[in-house]
Amino acid sequence: MSSPSRRSSSPDSNIEGGSGSAGDERKRKRMLSNRESARRSRARKQQRMEELIAEASRLQAENARVEAQIGAYTAELGKVDGENAVLRARHGELAGRLQALGGVLEIFQVAGAAVDIPEIPDDPLLRPWQSPFAPQLAATGADAFQF
Repeated sequence: MSSPSRRSSSPDSNIEGGSGSAGDERKRKRMLSNRESARRSRARKQQRMEELIAEASRLQAENARVEAQIGAYTAELGKVDGENAVLRARHGELAGRLQALGGVLEIFQVAGAAVDIPEIPDDPLLRPWQSPFAPQLAATGADAFQF
């Protein structure tokens, strides 16, 4: 079975003369318009892609900077934690010595010996329970005060 060839049945193709070329002209203009629209769309897409690439690059650089800063803060925290541990150990040692000296003084006083206790100078380093600096409140996590 062979099928007959089909011809376009548009109204423009049935009319001979100038109206067929007007339809072709409209079709050609529409094709050009579509091509131009597609070109603009590709240009917008390319521009958006370039903007996203630039933003990704900027964010990667910022991320590297923040990671370096975190590393520096972590190193500083380790240093301060070490110093803090040394100071806590020293505090414990001095507190024990002070308690022992207090006991010796009590023994001397109970025995009736005259004990001359010198005046303690007004030095903030000799008063560890009072900070020589103004109190500074800092926002910290719940685990910041664990020893």
